[in-house]
Amino acid sequence: MRTDWTRQQVAALYHQPFIDLLLQAQTQHRRFHPANEVQMCRLLSIKTGGCPEDCAYCPQSAHYSAGVEREPLMNCDAILPAARRAKADGATRFCMGAAWRQAPSGREFDSVLETVRAVAALEMEVCCTLGMLTESQARQLKEAGVTAYNHNLDSSPEFYSRIISTRTYQERLDTIAAVRKAGITVCCGGILGMGESEDDRIGLLHQLATLDPHPESVPINMLVRADGTPLEDSPDLDPLIMVRTIACARILMPDSMVRLAAGRKQMSREAILLCFLAGANSIFTGERLLTTPNPAPDEDSGLLRDLGLKAMQQVVHSHERPILEVQK
Repeated sequence: MRTDWTRQQVAALYHQPFIDLLLQAQTQHRRFHPANEVQMCRLLSIKTGGCPEDCAYCPQSAHYSAGVEREPLMNCDAILPAARRAKADGATRFCMGAAWRQAPSGREFDSVLETVRAVAALEMEVCCTLGMLTESQARQLKEAGVTAYNHNLDSSPEFYSRIISTRTYQERLDTIAAVRKAGITVCCGGILGMGESEDDRIGLLHQLATLDPHPESVPINMLVRADGTPLEDSPDLDPLIMVRTIACARILMPDSMVRLAAGRKQMSREAILLCFLAGANSIFTGERLLTTPNPAPDEDSGLLRDLGLKAMQQVVHSHERPILEVQK
């Protein structure tokens, strides 16, 4: 398990012939994970719109007119039925996202803690993404039952400032450090298709792979263009770029869950299959990811059935999971 990768080494890995890269990724995948199992996650927006950040991809930003209605923080009684439905649909991880720059103090944060305790009682993994955190807030989330915190780096340090000006790259790293210090596992990945270069994708992978320890969860997103945002006219991303990036993530961070996140609605079944072959072993189910469209649960169940994949029944955090023998 290496965290000392150089950017040149990551570039050499990324530029391998495609078939060689997939073979290496699938071999690593089978050493560390069950070969034909996929974790099902559900993501719910618990506070929508009005975010003060200016992330160029996000329709929830208050800087843009993207047609997203502002909705206040949902209370526990409204969220818990969604968590129960997610579990009934086969999800083992329930993620809650709130459009804040910084998690607030006071009554709203106390409400989130109450909800976390209730969802954790369902014996699901509980993930939150609430913006920046203080060390105290991270500790409180841990005590309430949060098992993972999502805070993406989005892109390379060089490209980041072209997408976001209201939060620095270092602030993102600081929040990840606070999450780590609290003993919460880290969910951290990025978005492809924002106009970044190949070198930027390599830079993102290098940043993730040199975090020590690696993020236990690495979501790889394809940009879902939203009308009214600066990236609404971005060109289509070649799905093979998603596959290549996922394969590199699997090789660089073999013990992590690599999550095929936003953008599946724009991909063919064949492209999704290649992402699984490249080492993706988690998807988000449900018809929406925060405010963006996602395949319906019945579409996902049909796809997994056709591919001979099954939903994971229980997920063990990576530091507790033994390396598996390569499965033939």
